[in-house]
Amino acid sequence: MAKVGTRIVSALELDSSRDSRWSNEDLLPTPPEQCTWRWWNYVSFYWSISFTNWTLGSSMIGIGLNWWQSIIVIFVSQMISSIAMAFNSRAASVYHIGFPCVGRSVFGMWGSFYFVGARAVLAIVWYSVQLYYGAEYMFNILRAIFGHHFTDIPNHLPASAHVTTQQMLALFLCWMVHLPFCHFRPYQLRGFFIFKTFISLPAMFGLFIFAMVNTGGKIGSVYTQDSQSTTAMAWLIISGINSGLGNTATLITNQPDYCRWAKTKNAPLWTQLISNPIATTLSASLGILATSAINNKYGTSIWNQWDLMEFILDHYWSGTTRFAVFLAAFAWLVQILGTNVAANMISFGADSSMLFPRFINMRRGQYIVHTLAWAVCPWEILASATKFETFLSGYALFMGSVVAIMVCEYFCFTKGNIFIPALYDGTPLNKSYYYLKGWNIQAVIAYIIGIAFPFPGFVGSLGAHVSTTATRMGDLGWILSFVTAFVCYFAICWVWPTENHKRIRADKLGWEAAVDDEEGEVYLNARDVGVTTEEVVVGGKEREGEKRGL
Repeated sequence: MAKVGTRIVSALELDSSRDSRWSNEDLLPTPPEQCTWRWWNYVSFYWSISFTNWTLGSSMIGIGLNWWQSIIVIFVSQMISSIAMAFNSRAASVYHIGFPCVGRSVFGMWGSFYFVGARAVLAIVWYSVQLYYGAEYMFNILRAIFGHHFTDIPNHLPASAHVTTQQMLALFLCWMVHLPFCHFRPYQLRGFFIFKTFISLPAMFGLFIFAMVNTGGKIGSVYTQDSQSTTAMAWLIISGINSGLGNTATLITNQPDYCRWAKTKNAPLWTQLISNPIATTLSASLGILATSAINNKYGTSIWNQWDLMEFILDHYWSGTTRFAVFLAAFAWLVQILGTNVAANMISFGADSSMLFPRFINMRRGQYIVHTLAWAVCPWEILASATKFETFLSGYALFMGSVVAIMVCEYFCFTKGNIFIPALYDGTPLNKSYYYLKGWNIQAVIAYIIGIAFPFPGFVGSLGAHVSTTATRMGDLGWILSFVTAFVCYFAICWVWPTENHKRIRADKLGWEAAVDDEEGEVYLNARDVGVTTEEVVVGGKEREGEKRGL
């Protein structure tokens, strides 16, 4: 495990007290005592996050794939997603830094503000929307407990509000459930994600078994499919894979925020490759089969869990049914709570701690995004913006470019070397990450090119008229954005390397030479933080700052 020496961390903390624009406790490398996540913690974490994709299959069915094609497409998309997650987690699991600091090393001390800020804004919107989805489960819970005493509450809100008094009450209670989690950092939530994993299985299988027993397993038209040409079917499959990648684009990008807490370098690696594809494919498959069976028998168009539970209460009202729905809705509420905390609350907390480190740490950022959820008014967005979810899913192409550049930089050019002290120096004296006035221009160019190709297709998905070629490039989305940005950044930096690349080549650094693999220690460069050689103490041992040629 990589460790940062106590005296050099103290030096960084002293420096942050002089200019807290660049550092606070959440931006510094995670201390060893907080690196507590082992491989089984990541298994439970990724399983709990991924085993909530009940409705993912509906999008596949909606574009024209049949049930078994949808399942295969989902699995393929999640395998691609998991491979990208594994690559993007390496820097964090080795150096124990989050996405904002990894972003500094790639995009520059000032350039990283754009990429971190863009993710922070989307985290606010997604957090609010997921909170509203959680309120739907709270609605199920309240109805199961109080029956008509809850549903008969007078609605004092006009139809133009797009929300009822009962829904607003459910939203407030769901908001209150989220509130205590604002206080915790990720390393303190290991037990919660294990708990979330264990209760999610019976809840999802319970709904699936009910649907199969109730309908005799007859899932109807999901077996059939209109005839499609080979070309048309190929593009449907590609579009489905891109849709699946869009579903996990945030998770791919956010990897450093989770993996910085790893006990060992490889703890997140195989757990991602195994847990995510299996959990996502299984949960989506159960959703496809269960809801299709209900829709086939009753002529309904139910695809989400809360509507299915409302259906059960409408048709089988009894004390036993109400108790079963209460348990299922509670489990689903815990699931979406964990997903919202991991994917949005923690992400915004990490991002805001970099954007305003003098005033905001991760914990304060989490309270802020929790408060801002009301300002977003998710009920208005979901009611009035018919293309809203298409827009949020389409932003995956923007994240694809970011991940591609981060992966290319770490594995192809810096050879896994990140100079920790330089991440907290925002002056031109920073020879590693100041780049050109704080911006890595090569990365910016590759990013723009990466999003340029699929962007017209993305605009077309929102309703604009575009050509068939543009539409198909949009269907490639995340994949096209990732591949284009990766190839462009590699080509640009091969011809026009950054100053940091030149230094690494000149010093002939090997793979992750900034880390001693045997002792798990981080070698730091005294020149990058303006401290003397005697001040550099790593892993309890004094080393000369120039000894490794860093």
